[in-house]
Amino acid sequence: MQLNRLKEIREDKDYSQKDIAKILKTTQQQYSKYELGIQLIPIDRLCLLADFYNVSLDYLLCRSDDRKIYSKTKIN
Repeated sequence: MQLNRLKEIREDKDYSQKDIAKILKTTQQQYSKYELGIQLIPIDRLCLLADFYNVSLDYLLCRSDDRKIYSKTKIN
């Protein structure tokens, strides 16, 4: 995962690491490890961030440069 996206979107929204750590119910030090790539960010926390920033997981994971959230499809 290209972790610059986490830092980029956080800074674009004028949040500190401490602000985002509170959302994720972790410490600023732990969140810093996610941004630096020292530790992988758990999927449940990625989902929280995607919802918070109103972007797709693909965008956070640098699989897409499109920020839009995909519509849910029904599986029959």
